[in-house]
Parts: sequence; C-alpha cells; structure tokens
Amino acid sequence: MIEPELTIPDRIKDLIETELAEYSATTSPQLATATAFRAALCEPEEVKVQFSGGVFQMCWAVTRSDGDYRVIYLPLAGYFSLCVESAFGPLDIGVHGKAIGCFSSV
Repeated sequence: MIEPELTIPDRIKDLIETELAEYSATTSPQLATATAFRAALCEPEEVKVQFSGGVFQMCWAVTRSDGDYRVIYLPLAGYFSLCVESAFGPLDIGVHGKAIGCFSSV
C-alpha cells in the first residue's frame, strides 16, 4: 500500500521501484531494458500532455526524453503512457500500462 502522506512525485517513484523490483530480468535483453530504463529515469516533473481530440491533462514525466519519446504517469488513469515529443509538448500515442513496458515498446 502507498503511504498516504507521500507527495505525488514520491508516490510515483514508489510505483516505479515496486515495478522494477517485480520485473523479471532473467535474460540479457531484459537486463539491458531494466538498466536502460533506470538510466533514463528522472525526478517526476509535472507536464501538460495532449491526448486525441485536442484534450490536455496535467501528468508527470518520469523519464528524460530520448529526443522522440518519454514515459509519462497519468494520474487520473493510474498508469503510465509512452508519449512522443512534439512542438506542443508530450503527445499520448496510446501505449499504456507499466512504466517499463511503455519504455521497452520503443
């Protein structure tokens, strides 16, 4: 259970750490994915994300951009999204789920 007194960024970091602890890195590619994901993580930062239909929502970036993509936490949905970088900021492309799963889908 997530501690109720934690800040939103701390809750997000706990979600990610739990996910990484449960991630099965038994093969070389899985280990490489986990290592690259850890290297890409950043302090959760609030960002405005654009969704289909021109809808915007405040969310939390959890990885640095690789120039094209970054992983974002969607607080209203309770899961992560892979977003593409655009001139208007992060754009949701419909890849949702666990943070490491979104990250590894690129």
